[in-house]
Amino acid sequence: MSVAEDRRQAVLRAIVADYIALQEPVGSKSLVQRHNLSVSSATIRNDMSVLEKEGFIAQQHSSSGRVPTEKGYRAFVDALHGVKPLSAPERRAILDFLENGTDLEDVLRRSVQLLAQITNQAAVVQLPTLEVSRVKHCEVVALAPTRLLLVVITDSGRVDQRNVELATALADEDVRLLRDALNTVLVGATMSEASTSLAKLAELADARIADAVERATAVLIETLVDTPSDRLLIAGAANLTHVSASGSDLHSVIAALEEQVVVLKLLAGAQELERVSVRIGRENEDEEFSRASIVTTAYGTGEALGGLGVVGPTYMDYPGTIQKVATVARYISRILRGE
Repeated sequence: MSVAEDRRQAVLRAIVADYIALQEPVGSKSLVQRHNLSVSSATIRNDMSVLEKEGFIAQQHSSSGRVPTEKGYRAFVDALHGVKPLSAPERRAILDFLENGTDLEDVLRRSVQLLAQITNQAAVVQLPTLEVSRVKHCEVVALAPTRLLLVVITDSGRVDQRNVELATALADEDVRLLRDALNTVLVGATMSEASTSLAKLAELADARIADAVERATAVLIETLVDTPSDRLLIAGAANLTHVSASGSDLHSVIAALEEQVVVLKLLAGAQELERVSVRIGRENEDEEFSRASIVTTAYGTGEALGGLGVVGPTYMDYPGTIQKVATVARYISRILRGE
């Protein structure tokens, strides 16, 4: 890369950084004043002209400064070889807040609230999917003579509860037999792995509990195997109610965040631990997010258990947001590993 190309890249980084900080068009004079670029305003103007022709920046009005385009933001993000680490007090505060969670869902709820607060954007997190979580235990509780509560607990800390209606009442001993029968095929397996054994379980069960086994397994297969619920937690949508500096609002993004399927698609690519993905503007497949940027990653133990991320305007603080999303995901993973 030539000296001129290096300088233009420095000018682009400065324009993006200033626009993120101020949300105002950036002029050559302000660049010279704020950044040590060691060249004249005329040289900066020439560089800005080249960057504009190449599509990295744009001029909204003939007399205004420049603003970054999606291409400019992408070049800025791709050039981030490293991001400024959080300070020791910041890291300690995040970990202390998350460690005070009573269970995994509480930890994830705290995580999404924390991300929304420290990034001033909308934050989303996916509870561990049953496709990778293995069942640790299934508890059976008699709520009424002909109604049972099944509580499925996975090794990731996910808890799912399902009601089962019975034809006839079960004795306490039969409730225990049902619990033991379910655990013989569920413990140590994913719900998908256990589905075949669950379907055949009624045929092998004691006659006293055969009907209850059939009803319980039908509920588990229908709700947790055939139609698994990938639950989401969202916080900070109100942070997007402000109007962006480009004059386009994010109200369509707020509406889209209410659609679980759409949000799950946002997190679908977050399947690799320690890897942060950034999608800017029209890089997002859904039209609702074409004016937003999305920063996502995964959390888990040895493998990804779910995704989390932040949704905000294209002028978001990319270095800070990337670092905060990565740090929160890393601490969730540490808590899951019991570290």
